[in-house]
Amino acid sequence: MLLANFVMKLLSTFDFQGLVTGVLLCSIGILFLKGAGLVTGQTAGLALLLSYVVPLGFGPLFFILGIPFLVLALRHRGHVFAFRTVFAVLGISAGAQILPLLVNFDHLNTATAAILGGACSGVGLVAIFRHNASAGGMTILSILIEHRTGLKAGWFQLGVDGVVFTASAFVLAFDQLVYSAIGAMVTNLIIVWNFDVAQSGTGRPGYGRPANDGAFDSVQPPQSTSSQSSS
Repeated sequence: MLLANFVMKLLSTFDFQGLVTGVLLCSIGILFLKGAGLVTGQTAGLALLLSYVVPLGFGPLFFILGIPFLVLALRHRGHVFAFRTVFAVLGISAGAQILPLLVNFDHLNTATAAILGGACSGVGLVAIFRHNASAGGMTILSILIEHRTGLKAGWFQLGVDGVVFTASAFVLAFDQLVYSAIGAMVTNLIIVWNFDVAQSGTGRPGYGRPANDGAFDSVQPPQSTSSQSSS
């Protein structure tokens, strides 16, 4: 019974389905971007960029680059967040390697790939974030920064993307770079508009989990005006 409770605390059925959804959407996003020869931001973008110039696929590169940040997650966010992040990173690494074997594009418009890849990645990351995890790499750091300073994770990630795209300019053609930037902008705007650090641990208490789940104890939902006036 104790072991079962411990496993459920690490990854409940509710969180499992949310993380699987996020992993699948992120993997589809990578499929679109890779299929059009584009990159994205963050660690995923660096892994994509390196996959064009070294004899390693995106999946292994993504996992290798994320290892230092997994240590950061364990140290600063605890074993639950770290375990779920490892789950997400392994899932995206595997999904990005397996999906190209199952899905092929006879024709893929570059602009469409940028928008759909960015949208799938953004929604997938929101799902992962809301279940008290991250997709590894810089997303771990972005959540830590938002938690401590209030700076939106999406805005921080846009700054990191600027560095990644500067490096990409030495590898990609100009039009690929432009479309890659559009895709990354779509991803980060979806995160900015649809995720708040108070939702980490699956949104608000009462939405699919008990209020005392403990996923993000330090954040309290704001009281409504009516409840304040009645007290």
